[in-house]
Amino acid sequence: MTKPYTITTAISYPNGRPHIGHAYEAIATDAFARFQRMMGRDVFFQTGTDEHGLKMAQTARAKGISPAELAEEMSSHFRAMDDALNISYDRFIRTTEPAHHRASQALWQAMAASDDLYLDRYEGWYSVRDEAFYDEKELTAGEGGEKLSPQGTPVEWTVEESWFFRLSKYQQPLLDHYNAHPEFIQPDSRRNEVMRFVEGGLSDLSVSRTSFDWGVKVPGSEGHVRPAEGPQHVMPAEGSQHVMYVWVDALTNYLTGCGYPDDPERMARYWAKGGDITHIIGKDIVRFHAVYWPAFLMSANLPLPRQVFGHGFLLNRGEKMSKSLGNVADPLELAERFGVDQLRYFLLAEVSFGNDGSYSAEAIVQKANSDLANSFGNLAQRTLSFIAKNLEGRLPVANATGSKEDAELSHEVSSSCSQDIPGYFSQLAPSDAIEFWMRAVFACNAYIDAQAPWALRKTDPARMEAVLATLYVAIGQLAIAIRPIIPASADALLDQMGVPVDVRTYAGLTGNWYADLVASGFTLAPPKPLFPRLELPAEAPE
Repeated sequence: MTKPYTITTAISYPNGRPHIGHAYEAIATDAFARFQRMMGRDVFFQTGTDEHGLKMAQTARAKGISPAELAEEMSSHFRAMDDALNISYDRFIRTTEPAHHRASQALWQAMAASDDLYLDRYEGWYSVRDEAFYDEKELTAGEGGEKLSPQGTPVEWTVEESWFFRLSKYQQPLLDHYNAHPEFIQPDSRRNEVMRFVEGGLSDLSVSRTSFDWGVKVPGSEGHVRPAEGPQHVMPAEGSQHVMYVWVDALTNYLTGCGYPDDPERMARYWAKGGDITHIIGKDIVRFHAVYWPAFLMSANLPLPRQVFGHGFLLNRGEKMSKSLGNVADPLELAERFGVDQLRYFLLAEVSFGNDGSYSAEAIVQKANSDLANSFGNLAQRTLSFIAKNLEGRLPVANATGSKEDAELSHEVSSSCSQDIPGYFSQLAPSDAIEFWMRAVFACNAYIDAQAPWALRKTDPARMEAVLATLYVAIGQLAIAIRPIIPASADALLDQMGVPVDVRTYAGLTGNWYADLVASGFTLAPPKPLFPRLELPAEAPE
């Protein structure tokens, strides 16, 4: 019996509306979750919104509303995006949920029990936009000598009382884990960056704030929890109320969804030691997930995830998206203009997962028309239309012996769909999976052109049916194999073809479903085109 599979996106920070980068991460993670379900695994897929922190408090203040009102409004936009893009999440978590506050405070208490928290005063550089602390050595100079974070965001000198986590204590345990489990951080470029950062030395981490109150309250922050003794011990300021550093709170969401701390049965199912747990995140937050997060878990004596995968950025025509450039794309507008599945397909086919990639309206149209409309869609349409018209919808009879060409095509398609494509999906390489899928599509188009069933209709009807039956099976297998990428379109085609739902898996696609379908007396109706050709919208006059 296979292990359960837990996969998560990073939870999105909703101080603004979702952009195409949020959609890209959600679509990729959804494809991996759907793939694992098609492999017969028990999957838990979580996404959601990270609703605390100074940025949210400042944005709410600027709008003249409370942080809770802002969180409610903005979180709804992210859930709407996920639903519109057919994201099959099992849980959409919000960090303002009481269950999440309970989990965050339980993790805090577990770290305190390991003597890994102490009270002191923080003096250092902080980026409000990144919600991150930075050492002096990490900063660069911007225009006019302004100090900038590694992400290019402004930093400000901050002084306040803070609880600290003994991150330095975990430098060697982290390095040992990275060396023992090279798959823990992927791709290798991200792993190398993290290794160099940790090898350079870790400073203890400020994990609470007193300058604002929009966050998870630190248990006993007004003196009820006794801090560790030592030269750095500082008593809390009178009446001070600590809230958790937003990343302590945010990272804990993964545990909340898996039942921590009150549902040990669910934890044993989805967050077990040695469990198959994967975080899909942007490359800019790898440090939080690959350094801070495993250190927190080690401190709390909790299992670590199996893998943290840091994907690249999406660039608009090669440029990083920014509001100042006016090139931040709304994913719902793109989906409405070009189609949900067309957008999903483009993003996962065009960008090698892990690297940066570029998109444009022209590129989406070209890719969708070339691969989906002209190649796969046309293959399905002309094959199924021919059967519906010339056999009156009766499924063609397969030749028991068949020809060499039939066997070669069947082997290539079956091998690609049941071995190569699942293999690449399991490696989190959707563009490679799609490449093998397209090779099989091209093979089918070459086969139908060479066999010319329209010519065989008068000269050799039996051979015509054998060709059509070979194609019917191949098209069904191709539709099943690509379901993680274009689920709605693939299922619409499989519904038209009468392929049973229980066959739509990687194990089921190589079974005898076609013979069973013929025996059932299924009649194929004239098919509806799956992928209408896209046209570029006319440019608005200047």
